[in-house]
Amino acid sequence: MKLFNNSCEFPYSWDKVTSANWRKYPNEMSTHVKAVDVLQRKINEDGTKLISERLITVKQGVPQWVMMLVGSDNTSYIREISVVDLNTKTLTMESSNLTGCNILKVFETVRYSPHPQDPLNKTLFEQEAQITAYFTFSKMCAKIEDWSVQRFHDNAMKGRKGFEGVLNLLFNNGDYQKQHQPQQQQQQQLL
Repeated sequence: MKLFNNSCEFPYSWDKVTSANWRKYPNEMSTHVKAVDVLQRKINEDGTKLISERLITVKQGVPQWVMMLVGSDNTSYIREISVVDLNTKTLTMESSNLTGCNILKVFETVRYSPHPQDPLNKTLFEQEAQITAYFTFSKMCAKIEDWSVQRFHDNAMKGRKGFEGVLNLLFNNGDYQKQHQPQQQQQQQLL
């Protein structure tokens, strides 16, 4: 198993970032995301949590050897469960792949929360992905996990830039300002 960790801050309030999250796709940077379908959405009994279940359809270039192992084309499906908690001011999204999960399992957790140093004007974004390949040969597992971590990293960077564009469009009339670039910290850990 390998871990991918990523965090950054957005120079917008948690309320703005959370509302923009539902408009994240489509965007020009995340062209691999083809569809986002809401399967279920409900509010808890006291009205403080919005719980959503979505199916995300992704299509991206996958090496031929991976498609042969998985036995499918380059279309994948991801299940996402999200919880917007008004009491804790968090948006937490957990997702996992449905396609090829017997060969490669990716479990991702994303959390948006008010920035601890400037909670009224900034939002902290934290992301972790656990990537596990299931093969008899450890070298094959390592190769697939390494490739998957790199692909995940590339898509995370595209996703961040695309979301910046959405935030910019919604809250700055599309004007790009240097002070609105998130500060990025990334690390990969091997377990």
